Amino acid sequence: MPVTGQRVVRRALGRRLTRLRTACGMSRRDVVEARLGISEPTLHRIETGKVPVTGANVRALCWLYGADQSITDALADLALGTSQQEWWDASPVIPEWFKLYVGLEASASRMFGYDGEIIPGELQTPEYARAVFGAEQPADEEVAERHINLRMQRQKTLFARTPPIRLVTVLGEGTLTRPVGGEQVMKGQLEHLRRLSREDTVDIRVLPFSVGAHAAMAGAFRILEFDDPDDPDVVYLESHVGALYLEEQVEVDEYRRIFDLISKDSVPVGEFR
Repeated sequence: MPVTGQRVVRRALGRRLTRLRTACGMSRRDVVEARLGISEPTLHRIETGKVPVTGANVRALCWLYGADQSITDALADLALGTSQQEWWDASPVIPEWFKLYVGLEASASRMFGYDGEIIPGELQTPEYARAVFGAEQPADEEVAERHINLRMQRQKTLFARTPPIRLVTVLGEGTLTRPVGGEQVMKGQLEHLRRLSREDTVDIRVLPFSVGAHAAMAGAFRILEFDDPDDPDVVYLESHVGALYLEEQVEVDEYRRIFDLISKDSVPVGEFR
C-alpha cells in the first residue's frame, strides 16, 4: 500500500533518510559540515517530516550517505509526494492536526480502535454525524455541514480501497444505548454497523456494561498498522483541540495488550442484544 498524503509521505521519507544517515555513522552536524546547503534545523525538519523536500536535496543527501542509485532514485521519486496535496490536505475545514491522521488512515493496512462514548467517524451515518455536530452547537451551520460531507467522503475513500483495510472496532455499550439524534437515528446507525460488520475485512464488536471494569477505561484510542517496516505502527489519541501520535514500540505494544483484553470481553455487534 503506497503512502498517501503529503504529511505521511514526508514522515516516510524522513525516516528513510534518517536511517541512511545513522547507518553511515553521521550526525546532523556532520551533514551541515559537508556544505550541501542544508542547515541543521532544516535537516531536523526533513527527518521529522515537517516540510516538503526537493528531489535535489534528497539526491545530495543520498550521495553523502553513499546510497546506491536505485535507493537514490526511489527516494527522489518519493520527494515529489511531499508537496502533492490529497483532498484532505487542501481542505480548510479539517484541522491541521487531524490531516496527518487522515493520511495515516488512508495508508494503514490494519486499524484497531476502541471508543466507549461515540461511534467513530468512519462508521457514522450522516444522520448520526449531524446529531453529533449539532450537540457541539457550532457557530456556523454551513461549516458543520461541510464537516459532515468530508466525513462521508473519508468513509467512502476508506472502504473503497484495494486491497481493503482490515478494520476491527470495539464499541462500549454506551455508544449504542445513548440516543444520539433520537430513536430513528440510532436504529439506522445500528443497522449500518451490522451491515458493515458483514464485510470480510470489518469486525465491529460491543463491550457490554455487564463486563464491569475493563482495561480501556482511560479512553478512546486507535492503533494503525503498516506493512512497510519503514513506517512504524502508530497509536492515535484525540482531544477536542489536538491529537497525540505515539510511535515508541513499548507504547504501541501496551495499547495492543489493552485492545486484546477488551476484545476478549466483547461480542460481535450482530449478536448484541
